[in-house]
Amino acid sequence: MSSTALPIRRLSLLSQMMIITALAFSTVMTHLAEVLPKQRPQASTFAGDLIAGALFAVTHPTSVRNLLADTVVDLIDAGAGAGTLVFQTSAAAEVATCTFSDPAFGNAASGIATANAITDDSNATGGTTDRFIIQDSNSTLVLSGSVGTAGEDINLSSLGVGVGDTVGVSSLSYAAPV
Repeated sequence: MSSTALPIRRLSLLSQMMIITALAFSTVMTHLAEVLPKQRPQASTFAGDLIAGALFAVTHPTSVRNLLADTVVDLIDAGAGAGTLVFQTSAAAEVATCTFSDPAFGNAASGIATANAITDDSNATGGTTDRFIIQDSNSTLVLSGSVGTAGEDINLSSLGVGVGDTVGVSSLSYAAPV
């Protein structure tokens, strides 16, 4: 009988955590299917799939939240240059573009990464902004969200930006899910 050596692949810590999370999710779903036979969820084709109607309270320890935050914000540093924060209209037209430092963020603490200095756009295209995108220097989308004057992902003092205005960001942070 001959044996074939299989190549061993080392998984990153994030990959290992994703596998453990998927296995734990699968175990919980199997248990729910046994305990709640009348409300049995449909079988998932992948352990990480969300199943309609299933709600779970998930809590990440600070070390995992730091890892998640650092992983996300480090994506902004991909490419040869600095990433950008682009303010857009509802029709995705550029209003203003601010440039991150390179690296864009410092290391996360308590699950929150704070941006290093962000360069103002001193000659804005202008318009009314209601959303933003953050992309790396290759224009690959990393994050997107809403813009408003209160209660949004990014809050500005004014949503209306004139042609040639200066748009700046005094502080920006990314918080990993609890």
